[in-house]
Amino acid sequence: MINKRKKLSRYRGSHTHGGGAKKKRRGSGHRGGFGMAGSGKRADHKKQMVFKLYGKNYFGKHGFKIHPKKIKIKIINLEYLERNLNLYLNKNLAKKENDFYIVNLTELGYDKLLGSGNINNKYKIIGKVSSKAKSKIEELNGIVEEI
Repeated sequence: MINKRKKLSRYRGSHTHGGGAKKKRRGSGHRGGFGMAGSGKRADHKKQMVFKLYGKNYFGKHGFKIHPKKIKIKIINLEYLERNLNLYLNKNLAKKENDFYIVNLTELGYDKLLGSGNINNKYKIIGKVSSKAKSKIEELNGIVEEI
C-alpha cells in the first residue's frame, strides 16, 4: 500500500492551495453569500427545496404591529402669555375685569399652561395648569380654575 500524503501537506508552498487566483477564495462573495443566500427568493431557483425543508411561511413578513399614536399636547408658557397679552386683548381672546386678566386656554388653542418665565399681572386662568405656573399665579393673588 502506498503511503498517501494529506492534501494539506501537499499544498504546502503552493501559495494558493489549489484555489486558483489569489482573490478567488477570499470571502463569502466568491461562493454567492452566507447561509441561505441564493435560495431563489427572486428567481425561483431553489424555492421548492426551501418550502420542503422549512415550510411555506419561510419567505415574507407575517403579522402586524400596531404602534400607539403619540398625542401631542399644545403648551404655552407664562412668559409667552405675558408678552402677547395685548394681542389677545385686541383679538378678544382674553378679557380684563377689575384687576384680573381672564384667559381661557381652550379658546386660545392650548392644552396646558407651563410655569416658565415671570409675570407682573393678575390672571384668572381657565384650563390645565402646571404646579409651577399655579404657584406663580397665586403668588400675585391670581385665580386658577382647572377644567
